[in-house]
Amino acid sequence: MAMVCLSDFEAYAKKYLPKIAWDFFAAGADDCSTRDENILAYKRIHFRPRMLRDVSMMDIRTKLLGTEISFPVGIAPTGFHQLAWPDGEKSTARAAKAMNTCYIASTYSTCTLEEISAAAPGGLQWFQLYIHRNRVVSQHLVQQAEALGFQGLVFTADLPYTGKRRDDVRNGFRLPPHMKLKNLEGAFEVCKMIPFIHCAGVLDPSVTWNDIYWLRSLTHLPIIIKGILTKEDAELAVRHGVQGIIVSNHGGRQLDGGPATIDALVEVVEAVQGRVEVYLDGGIRKGSDVLKALALGAKCVFIGRPALWGLAYKGEEGLQDVLRILQDEFRLSMALAGCASVSEIGRHLVQISKL
Repeated sequence: MAMVCLSDFEAYAKKYLPKIAWDFFAAGADDCSTRDENILAYKRIHFRPRMLRDVSMMDIRTKLLGTEISFPVGIAPTGFHQLAWPDGEKSTARAAKAMNTCYIASTYSTCTLEEISAAAPGGLQWFQLYIHRNRVVSQHLVQQAEALGFQGLVFTADLPYTGKRRDDVRNGFRLPPHMKLKNLEGAFEVCKMIPFIHCAGVLDPSVTWNDIYWLRSLTHLPIIIKGILTKEDAELAVRHGVQGIIVSNHGGRQLDGGPATIDALVEVVEAVQGRVEVYLDGGIRKGSDVLKALALGAKCVFIGRPALWGLAYKGEEGLQDVLRILQDEFRLSMALAGCASVSEIGRHLVQISKL
């Protein structure tokens, strides 16, 4: 079967992954309305394409905090890549490096930070952090990531508790015996005893904005905060000295009924007024979605589930295929909209329908 678009990879993954793994990756919270809205919201955004622009030479490169990537799509942090492919996050890291883009490795990886770093030496890698009740564990992970050459720290702010993902509850989801949370091995014995619902009892629900200062005391890495959806929190993020914001609702896996990320993006971009870089995840399924997000102010987007579908298809090679399709679609959408370089993309390119 020819893999032509991202939905082809989704169909393959749904057919061939074990049901418990598919349900875990696909899950949204409660009714899954926010998960689904992340995708539907793009359909309300229409292009205002310009004609007779010279698009014979295209430049789709951009920079993340000063580091150039080949096009404005990175890989969002997701857990348990070995559920999709035996080499897990090592394959993800290699695919990201091959495509010259950014991979954000999750705290809940099934490979160690050392393995991820060694799999793609010189690749652009950031580390995503959950703050746990045992702060020593979190501190160690941050310092380890910096020592290994990770170039950014992505602090996830939207998970004081785990959203209710009904299929995971029904399935009693837990990792298979041969898989482990490699970065937390031995840190939390409780994780081995309970069906996995993000080992919810070990996350620290008392985390506040002041903990940004604590993170800054641990590392010289730039801090990117993930999970911001409002102008109020965007302003607080800037005030507390972060270098980037990822507009994210955790793929619709946390608070159901929150906004689609593309709808929240404009508010956040307007609030920060260029003082920090703003990125987005959630709902990206086509190159034209990437173009819409950039037109509304995102510097780059990150893909979560589609990366896992690529892994499920053919590991590193499958994920490269996913990224290459998005890259080609993004370049084509840009050209058809009349933009020869990323710098020409702006708010003038889109209009939003009121339904």
